[in-house]
Amino acid sequence: MEVRTVFRFLQPYRRSMTAAIILMLVELVVELWHPLLLARMIDEGIVPHDFGQVLKWGGLMIGLALLGFISGIINTFYAADASQGFAHDIRQAMFTRLQTVSYAAFGRFPASTLITRLTSDVTQTQLAVFLGLRVFLRSPLVMIGALVLAVSVNAKLALLLLVVTPLLIVLLGLAMKRGFLLFRAVQERLDRMNGTLLENLKGIRLIRAFVRGEYEKGRFAEANSDLAAKTTAALRLSETMIPCVLLVMNLSVLVLLWVGSAEIGRGTVNVGEVVAVVNYATRITGAFGIISMMITSLSRARAAVTRMEEVLRTEERPEAVPDNGADQGPREGREPGSADAREPVTAGAVEFDGVTFRYPGTAAPVLESLTFRVGAGQLAVILGATGSGKTSLLQLVPRLYEAEGGAIRIDGEDVHRYDPESLRRAIGYVPQEALLFGGSVRENLGWGREDASLEEMEEAARRAQIHQTIADMPEGYDTIIGQKGSTLSGGQKQRLSIARALLRRPKLLLLDDCTSALDARTEARLLGELRAMSCTILLVTQKITAAQQADTILLLEDGKLLAQGSHEELLENSDLYRSIVQSQAREERVGHA
Repeated sequence: MEVRTVFRFLQPYRRSMTAAIILMLVELVVELWHPLLLARMIDEGIVPHDFGQVLKWGGLMIGLALLGFISGIINTFYAADASQGFAHDIRQAMFTRLQTVSYAAFGRFPASTLITRLTSDVTQTQLAVFLGLRVFLRSPLVMIGALVLAVSVNAKLALLLLVVTPLLIVLLGLAMKRGFLLFRAVQERLDRMNGTLLENLKGIRLIRAFVRGEYEKGRFAEANSDLAAKTTAALRLSETMIPCVLLVMNLSVLVLLWVGSAEIGRGTVNVGEVVAVVNYATRITGAFGIISMMITSLSRARAAVTRMEEVLRTEERPEAVPDNGADQGPREGREPGSADAREPVTAGAVEFDGVTFRYPGTAAPVLESLTFRVGAGQLAVILGATGSGKTSLLQLVPRLYEAEGGAIRIDGEDVHRYDPESLRRAIGYVPQEALLFGGSVRENLGWGREDASLEEMEEAARRAQIHQTIADMPEGYDTIIGQKGSTLSGGQKQRLSIARALLRRPKLLLLDDCTSALDARTEARLLGELRAMSCTILLVTQKITAAQQADTILLLEDGKLLAQGSHEELLENSDLYRSIVQSQAREERVGHA
């Protein structure tokens, strides 16, 4: 499977590969022809002291050497073109795949392992492809050609090579198999070390605030030492093979010289024949040396390709309407699972009908038999303790995850009736973590709508209560805010994320606890502006001040809808809601004391 994947991505570079292989074969012919020419020069020129024959065969050898040199240089260019193109294409294919897989599939790969697979793994494979086209394909052919020509020169002298070479090939094959397992473990340890490093870089402020620097040093040192130990074990295997192989082959050369000198003394062979066979033995020795060194590269590459295939084989969840027994609405005129080209959201009414959801690989459902309706243009606040399923509820609406059972409808239509991308473009979604990208404020807002004008950006920023803050920045909307908005406060990041979502002018707005860093006055103004847009809003929050402004409140507990109603209705009918209100009231009094 690994080989098939490599060749699939090398297909566009067939011409470069073919040229590299042809030039490599030219090098091979030159290398194998040299010992024969040397034997002729010795037997016909040096031994009989015929200087003309020495010049003849010596000149031919020099000419062939130049041909081999030029072929090798050009081969390098073509090998580099094919290997670099291969690396570019497979890296792009992996990145593209990650843009299309479902959230559930994406969750199987931590960020650290994805970084390793798109960088280190691709580089290891690219290097193996380059070396393969440059030297590795040539080495087995050198062995075979040298054995055949050695036998043709003198079968008796070549007998030792015919015995030793297959044994060493088997030994190298076993070493390569073992090396694959070791280098796969190395890449996994590299994933772990990268994960530790990423966590440290992301949480550097928290680490310093809690004075956990020494603890983090210990974590990284442990991961680093584990990686070093595995790498040492893997390299030790390949580095041990090289001297062993060279020892065996050099001993074989000594035996050949001893036997050859004895045969020359008896007059059964010529000096040139012995020199040629010994020369072929040294060529085989060199080929074995290259293959021994290539064990490291090929073992790394095989492990890397296996890990890259895991990403490439990850498939997006089927977009067809699931047959789960729930009412999916009329299907007349369409094939099952076909996408509707109509605008998915026209008014923004949201309905959950017996929805159950669990994350892949978990037994307990996060949401269970959830049923409610939020009318078009209403503000619905979702309350609940940590782990009650609030975020999961929001993520089901744009189909970031798929419900296990039940139906989710927007404006009366099941969400599975629509193409996921069209559905998501029609919805404004602000996640719990305000994720901004390196670049200017204008570029970050442009994620909401690429063709938005500056005036539209300013309008969205005013509604999100962030325009004045942006205007006070040195370059206004062209101010660079740093990676992940590192130059902004938590509240500024949240409001900028909301402004980005508002640029879509959505009829349905999903806000996942993205007002937590705002004070009550700013939050009240923000909600007032949002309500003036006449869009349906699902707001996850822990603030009762926001719930008091809601048309309806969804109170979740352990993935179930405990109660639904207005602030006044829940105060009267829900003990849990009353306790939340009283708790926040006490905290507010303590804060003002």
